[in-house]
Amino acid sequence: MPLRARSLFFALVVLVASSGSLTWAQAPATTKKPNPSPAPATAPSSPQSKHFPILLLASGNNPAWSLRIGQKGPERLERPGYPPIALEPAEVQHDPSGQAWTYHAKDTAVGLTTTIHLSREACSDGMSATKFTFTAVVEHPQLGTLKGCARIAAELFPRIINQSEEDPDDAAKKKPTPETTITGFKVPTAVAYINAAGKIVVSRGAVKKIAGPAGTDLALSHDGKKLLYVRADSKSVPESTIVLYDFDSGRSRDLVHGSVRQPFWSLDDARVAYLNNQDQKWQLWMFAASTPETPTSLYTGSISALQGWVDTHLLLATDLQNAYWIADDGKVTQTLSLRDIYGPTFEVRESDTIRVNPGNPDLLLVSANYAAGPLGTASNANRPAGGIFLYELRSKRRVVLTPPDQSASHGEWSRDGVQVFYTVRASTGTSSTYRVFWDGSAPKRHVLATDFAIGL
Repeated sequence: MPLRARSLFFALVVLVASSGSLTWAQAPATTKKPNPSPAPATAPSSPQSKHFPILLLASGNNPAWSLRIGQKGPERLERPGYPPIALEPAEVQHDPSGQAWTYHAKDTAVGLTTTIHLSREACSDGMSATKFTFTAVVEHPQLGTLKGCARIAAELFPRIINQSEEDPDDAAKKKPTPETTITGFKVPTAVAYINAAGKIVVSRGAVKKIAGPAGTDLALSHDGKKLLYVRADSKSVPESTIVLYDFDSGRSRDLVHGSVRQPFWSLDDARVAYLNNQDQKWQLWMFAASTPETPTSLYTGSISALQGWVDTHLLLATDLQNAYWIADDGKVTQTLSLRDIYGPTFEVRESDTIRVNPGNPDLLLVSANYAAGPLGTASNANRPAGGIFLYELRSKRRVVLTPPDQSASHGEWSRDGVQVFYTVRASTGTSSTYRVFWDGSAPKRHVLATDFAIGL
């Protein structure tokens, strides 16, 4: 076979073999039926964000209030003139829009749920031209609805340290937790008390003087220079004398004699109100500090205890049923049932004390005995356990201030209104004066003495 013909023959064989191999390797062709129109795919649901705004300060006016929202949620609700309210963050609910949130928190003092509604919309506080990022509404079962605005305020919160930056072996980085968040308070510099020997002591700064060998119902003037107390004149009859002690001169002077007790200086130290037993009932009397020899009757109704001055022209007194606000013209301006103040937890007794906060007449400090002591309360068979609580007249909020393992009595406000000094009587019979802040923090023994009276 010629060379050209032989080349064409081999090319034809390769082409046929290749064609057969491809035919054998491919699946036989099938006729496909046309598919129906596919159903539209269902869009996946939008993921629900679990993030919510943090490190915020919400605030409002009429009434004034502020609330901090930390990393976990609401932490602290504050109102001028009242103790701060500690909040325990709970669930946070998200609006589907992603522009609104509802925070829940527990009021740790009374166990009630507080709700905060936050929305991302422009807000004005009505006090300035400032525009805030959020609108805030707080709902509290006792305080009602508080409306305001909120802004990012990271500067109010402690610095957030990354886990990698923490060094558990570096003690210098571990700052001790403060005993209280209350700041700016002033420790009293002029006080009076009854020491362990039963003597009356007046202390101004570092100087201490004995004002008398014995006495009760101590009342220190607001400048801390003059002390009133009651001296018992007879063991057989209820005769007594209101005595004035002058710290600078160290001299004492008898002012009023008879069946008298519970003297109180007015807020300007110009007058003294006290109880005088006339016609077999305790009545409210008064004299000018400059002329104690001419006392006058102010209120002839029967009362059990005088609780002090509310302001320059108003006094607070009680019997076993009611509290009375009595003006210096003798007229009763307000009456309130003690049962409404005490609630079911405390019982009413003549020895109870009620003190009005020096900066806020709506806030009362009440010392009374428990009707049934809470678990852990210090008490014995001869003496019921005592406790001290705060009561707000408008909101009817009642918060126990002293620890349940103490039997507390005779609570007194400091002049700055954020500290409370009170007597604790131990089961052993010893007594001491303790101090606690008005939010219940940092209770500790202040001095081994009782019947604490505060001037400056």
